[in-house]
Amino acid sequence: MAKSLFLKSVAEQMYARRYAKRTIETYIKWISSFIHFHQMRHPVQMGDTEVELYLNHLVNELDVAAGTQAAALNALVFLYKEVVKQPLSLKLNFVKSQRQQKLPVVITQPEMRQLLAHIPAQQKLPVSLLYASGLRLMESVRLRVQDIDFDYKSVRVWNGKGGKHRVVTLASELIADLRRQIMLVEQYLHADLANPHYAGVWMPHRLRVKYPQSKNQLGWQYLFPSRQVSVDPETATVRRHHIDETSVRKAVVRAARQAGIKKHVTPHTLRHSFATHLLQSGADIRTVQDQLGHADLRTTQIYTHILQRGGHGVVSPFSHL
Repeated sequence: MAKSLFLKSVAEQMYARRYAKRTIETYIKWISSFIHFHQMRHPVQMGDTEVELYLNHLVNELDVAAGTQAAALNALVFLYKEVVKQPLSLKLNFVKSQRQQKLPVVITQPEMRQLLAHIPAQQKLPVSLLYASGLRLMESVRLRVQDIDFDYKSVRVWNGKGGKHRVVTLASELIADLRRQIMLVEQYLHADLANPHYAGVWMPHRLRVKYPQSKNQLGWQYLFPSRQVSVDPETATVRRHHIDETSVRKAVVRAARQAGIKKHVTPHTLRHSFATHLLQSGADIRTVQDQLGHADLRTTQIYTHILQRGGHGVVSPFSHL
């Protein structure tokens, strides 16, 4: 991950504080960028002024969105509070990003069918869940076997964005494929348990102490396991992680190109499409908010803006000529 001894030390401290792997990678990226911006000066030699200059640079020179600037600030707040032990001022003076949030890209249902037709078999089920259940990419690849509730046709999402839990719908059409996927997971588990070096699947920190045997139980295995075991960077033990989200992302982008879809399609486009198509089919906005896990209804309302445009909203006066 990090090449410098300092950044490795920061990463190790974050692992010790039980930060998620992706959060660690994100923080290290921004801290490294901050250090490079200031000509490789050590953070101990810098403070509020240098942080303000860097945050201004992100907006004035790179024109980043508000969320991107906030992510950089969060990383630097952690750096100075937990590592440098010189907390930043609560009254930092910097230019805040005014770049408006883009309207989400949405594909039609015929385009969705074309897209799925070009997704490779290994990624087809996790990609299908992005649209069928409105999952984020990482929520899909991190699913455990026991998160699928066949009786109530639902999917349990634990520790989604903002650490929130939710229950979302499960399309009946995916049940047979999911059962076959679980059978594959069980085959992997039997092979892993025969490996003397295998330390079980990664478990959340408190649960690994409370239920020490769960790491070897089918229900806790990742629904979409990697084909190969690997070394856990936190514990240096051999485990079977979930599939790499990058492979899913590339599969979606490649499939959209092969299907001839001209829109900019990413895995998150499928979540946007899920929300928009739910509203189109008559679902109320509160239901869509719950399915997406949005804390603020205003975040969900962006999908109503899409439907209010063109044929779904105002009729152009040109049509009356």
